[in-house]
Amino acid sequence: MVELNENKRQAELIQRINELAHKQKKVGLNREEKQEQAALRQEYLANFRQGFKAQLLHTKLYNPQGQEITPAKIRKIQKNKGWRSN
Repeated sequence: MVELNENKRQAELIQRINELAHKQKKVGLNREEKQEQAALRQEYLANFRQGFKAQLLHTKLYNPQGQEITPAKIRKIQKNKGWRSN
């Protein structure tokens, strides 16, 4: 349920960011709208980065020979979080 709410929030952020971008192109934005636009963009980017980082931390990489080649830094984080035993 939390993921659904996060996805809904991201969709709302994108929609409002796009509304402000269209308005900016057509008639311009006042000071408050520019501040809102900047805040929305920062929130969107923070959410995107958090999701991307989580996705990377849950990823294991393998070469064509089937050997795991996940970087040591990622393996260490995964081990510390209890996501891997080795």
